Amino acid sequence: MVIEDDALMSSLLEILLGLEGYSVVKIGKEESLDDVMTALRLENPALVLMDVHMQKWDGFELLSRLRLHDEFNFIRVLMSSGADYDQRSRESGADGFIMKPYMPEELVGKINEILGA
Repeated sequence: MVIEDDALMSSLLEILLGLEGYSVVKIGKEESLDDVMTALRLENPALVLMDVHMQKWDGFELLSRLRLHDEFNFIRVLMSSGADYDQRSRESGADGFIMKPYMPEELVGKINEILGA
């Protein structure tokens, strides 16, 4: 699942990850936190690539909600931002962090590493 408020970036990620064999569900800036939680329950993604700064809410807020519910323990979370939130991401329960801009092979490598692929 890609949670990204930039529509162009979200579409590029969908194409890139699709070429790598991943099925991608996109969540955009218009979704509320409750909508995202519902989508997570329905989709059961193995990994969420989540932008730290969404338009309506903060990625750390969603991450903390995820980590409060046992039903989401299996979901791996890779946070991303143009600022360095590596330490805060890991301390908040993320499985990894990648700083924008990143190269496609760097992203795919991180995802594969987190998923153990």
